[in-house]
Amino acid sequence: MEQPGAVELPASSTPNAARIYSYTLGGSYYLQVDKAAAEYMFSLVPSTPKWVRMLRAFLQHAARRLWAEGLTHFVDFASGLPTDDHIHHVLPDARIVYSDLDPDTYQLAQRLVGHLPNVLYLKCDVREARSLLESPEVQTFLGGERRVAFGLNGITVFLSPEEITRLFHDLYEWAAPGSRLYITYETKLPGLMTPRMEQFIEMFRQAGSPFWLYSLEECIELSRPWHIPPTGLMPLHQFLGLPDDYVTETDQEGVGLQFYAAILAKPLEHPKRQFERA
Repeated sequence: MEQPGAVELPASSTPNAARIYSYTLGGSYYLQVDKAAAEYMFSLVPSTPKWVRMLRAFLQHAARRLWAEGLTHFVDFASGLPTDDHIHHVLPDARIVYSDLDPDTYQLAQRLVGHLPNVLYLKCDVREARSLLESPEVQTFLGGERRVAFGLNGITVFLSPEEITRLFHDLYEWAAPGSRLYITYETKLPGLMTPRMEQFIEMFRQAGSPFWLYSLEECIELSRPWHIPPTGLMPLHQFLGLPDDYVTETDQEGVGLQFYAAILAKPLEHPKRQFERA
């Protein structure tokens, strides 16, 4: 858990996504305006806190798993607040690049982790990930390492299909073979919508953040050119080893709401070359 009162927050009349996330997770880095915004979201989609807790658990689970596979350099996009349930606490010896577009989040993050030698937090729009990766600051921090673990946790829902396609190709082209991409997708069943879910989506649109709920089939297609593991895209609760009935019909909010997770890969050798050699 976060340490209450560790950092004093400046007053604001505008809700902040990272602080709303902190409130949803039971953290302390939020203001009353963030609490009010979060509670309104919960009134529209009551399962929101449950999904958010699973997203944070996925981040921790994926980090540990990738470390066990020998990945020591992480580049996490749209990171939010790097509190003590984030990657640098789960993997204290890893080298981590965090990033976020929001200036308030960036400033607070500097106060939280700016003193850590193995953490670099930069201001960056995930849509411009290639520019971040090619910056001298990141190249120096990573020591030229390009076999990395990329993170897109809870992000694709805010990106259009075209933006996801460009981003995935940029990351794949930059990364060395053996790199991984830990990712979650938020989906619903085609053709289903409820007034509350429509209001929830419209809330984000009015705030300037279009909200995209894809189908599972669309997510599989969008994952290219990254390689999906044999287990496929797994429902998030199954990926975490939770009981099959952990996500209830009520949690799916009348639209078949489901989060999927996977650790995608850039293979060490191109499949075509393996075939030709065989």
